Amino acid sequence: MPERTAPYTPDQIGFSPVRFSSTGKFATHKDHMVDPYAETRIPKEAQIEGTQYIPQVKELFPSLILLHDRWGLTASIQAFAKQLACEGYVVLAPNLYGRQGGMITANDDVADALMSRLDEQLTLKDINACCEFLNTNIPEDKNLDVTKRNLHGIIGIGMGGGLAIQFAARRRRLRAAVSFYGPIPTNSHELVTDLYCPILYHAVDHTATSDLESANLLQQQAKDAGKTVEIQTYPDTPAGFWNQANPTTYRPEASQLAWSRTIQFLNEILRSS
Repeated sequence: MPERTAPYTPDQIGFSPVRFSSTGKFATHKDHMVDPYAETRIPKEAQIEGTQYIPQVKELFPSLILLHDRWGLTASIQAFAKQLACEGYVVLAPNLYGRQGGMITANDDVADALMSRLDEQLTLKDINACCEFLNTNIPEDKNLDVTKRNLHGIIGIGMGGGLAIQFAARRRRLRAAVSFYGPIPTNSHELVTDLYCPILYHAVDHTATSDLESANLLQQQAKDAGKTVEIQTYPDTPAGFWNQANPTTYRPEASQLAWSRTIQFLNEILRSS
């Protein structure tokens, strides 16, 4: 990840696996107190699994949901999530392939197959459940408070970047959305009228998942609708330029710049509230 003096060091970030209902409704510890089978009962609805990263200090933090690219919830995405947590955020990285078994792959063909089988509407529903999970992540025990209610942002990479744009038009209380070269929805003209928050879009050279012309059109449509879409461009950079674990695509200068722009964008919105 790009170098930056963050408020917290990696040693100050705790993480844990999470699993919760896709319905967006969760049992509290009081429910468990009166139901002896709550822990062992097999749920009927789909479950969302992922990893949550939290600064290990007694403070309430705004939250971010990090959406992975077509390869799944890889180690690189997990490292990205931890770095975001170092900036003073509770970060939830869900496995968007949970309904397909939660697979992670380095094979392009397998990744394309997984992405093609993704049910977009169910996935957006799962992302919404992530927001509700973060809202209910404040138990009655005040020593365990970690998140500020309804102070959420979303960041998506590639495939996840396209979902982040769509989710920004679905979640009324979402505060900010960041898309790393995500595909622009074909119904962008209709979508912008429903945008609930500003979007920061990181555009790279034209690829199958990024089209600067479409991004510029989205920006103009948003402006006409009185909404905000900010576009930052990175000429001569490939998709995956942020990923230090991939020397083929990693571009240090572009990665540092995109990171700084992302944190500034998020802090201006989520820390001014």
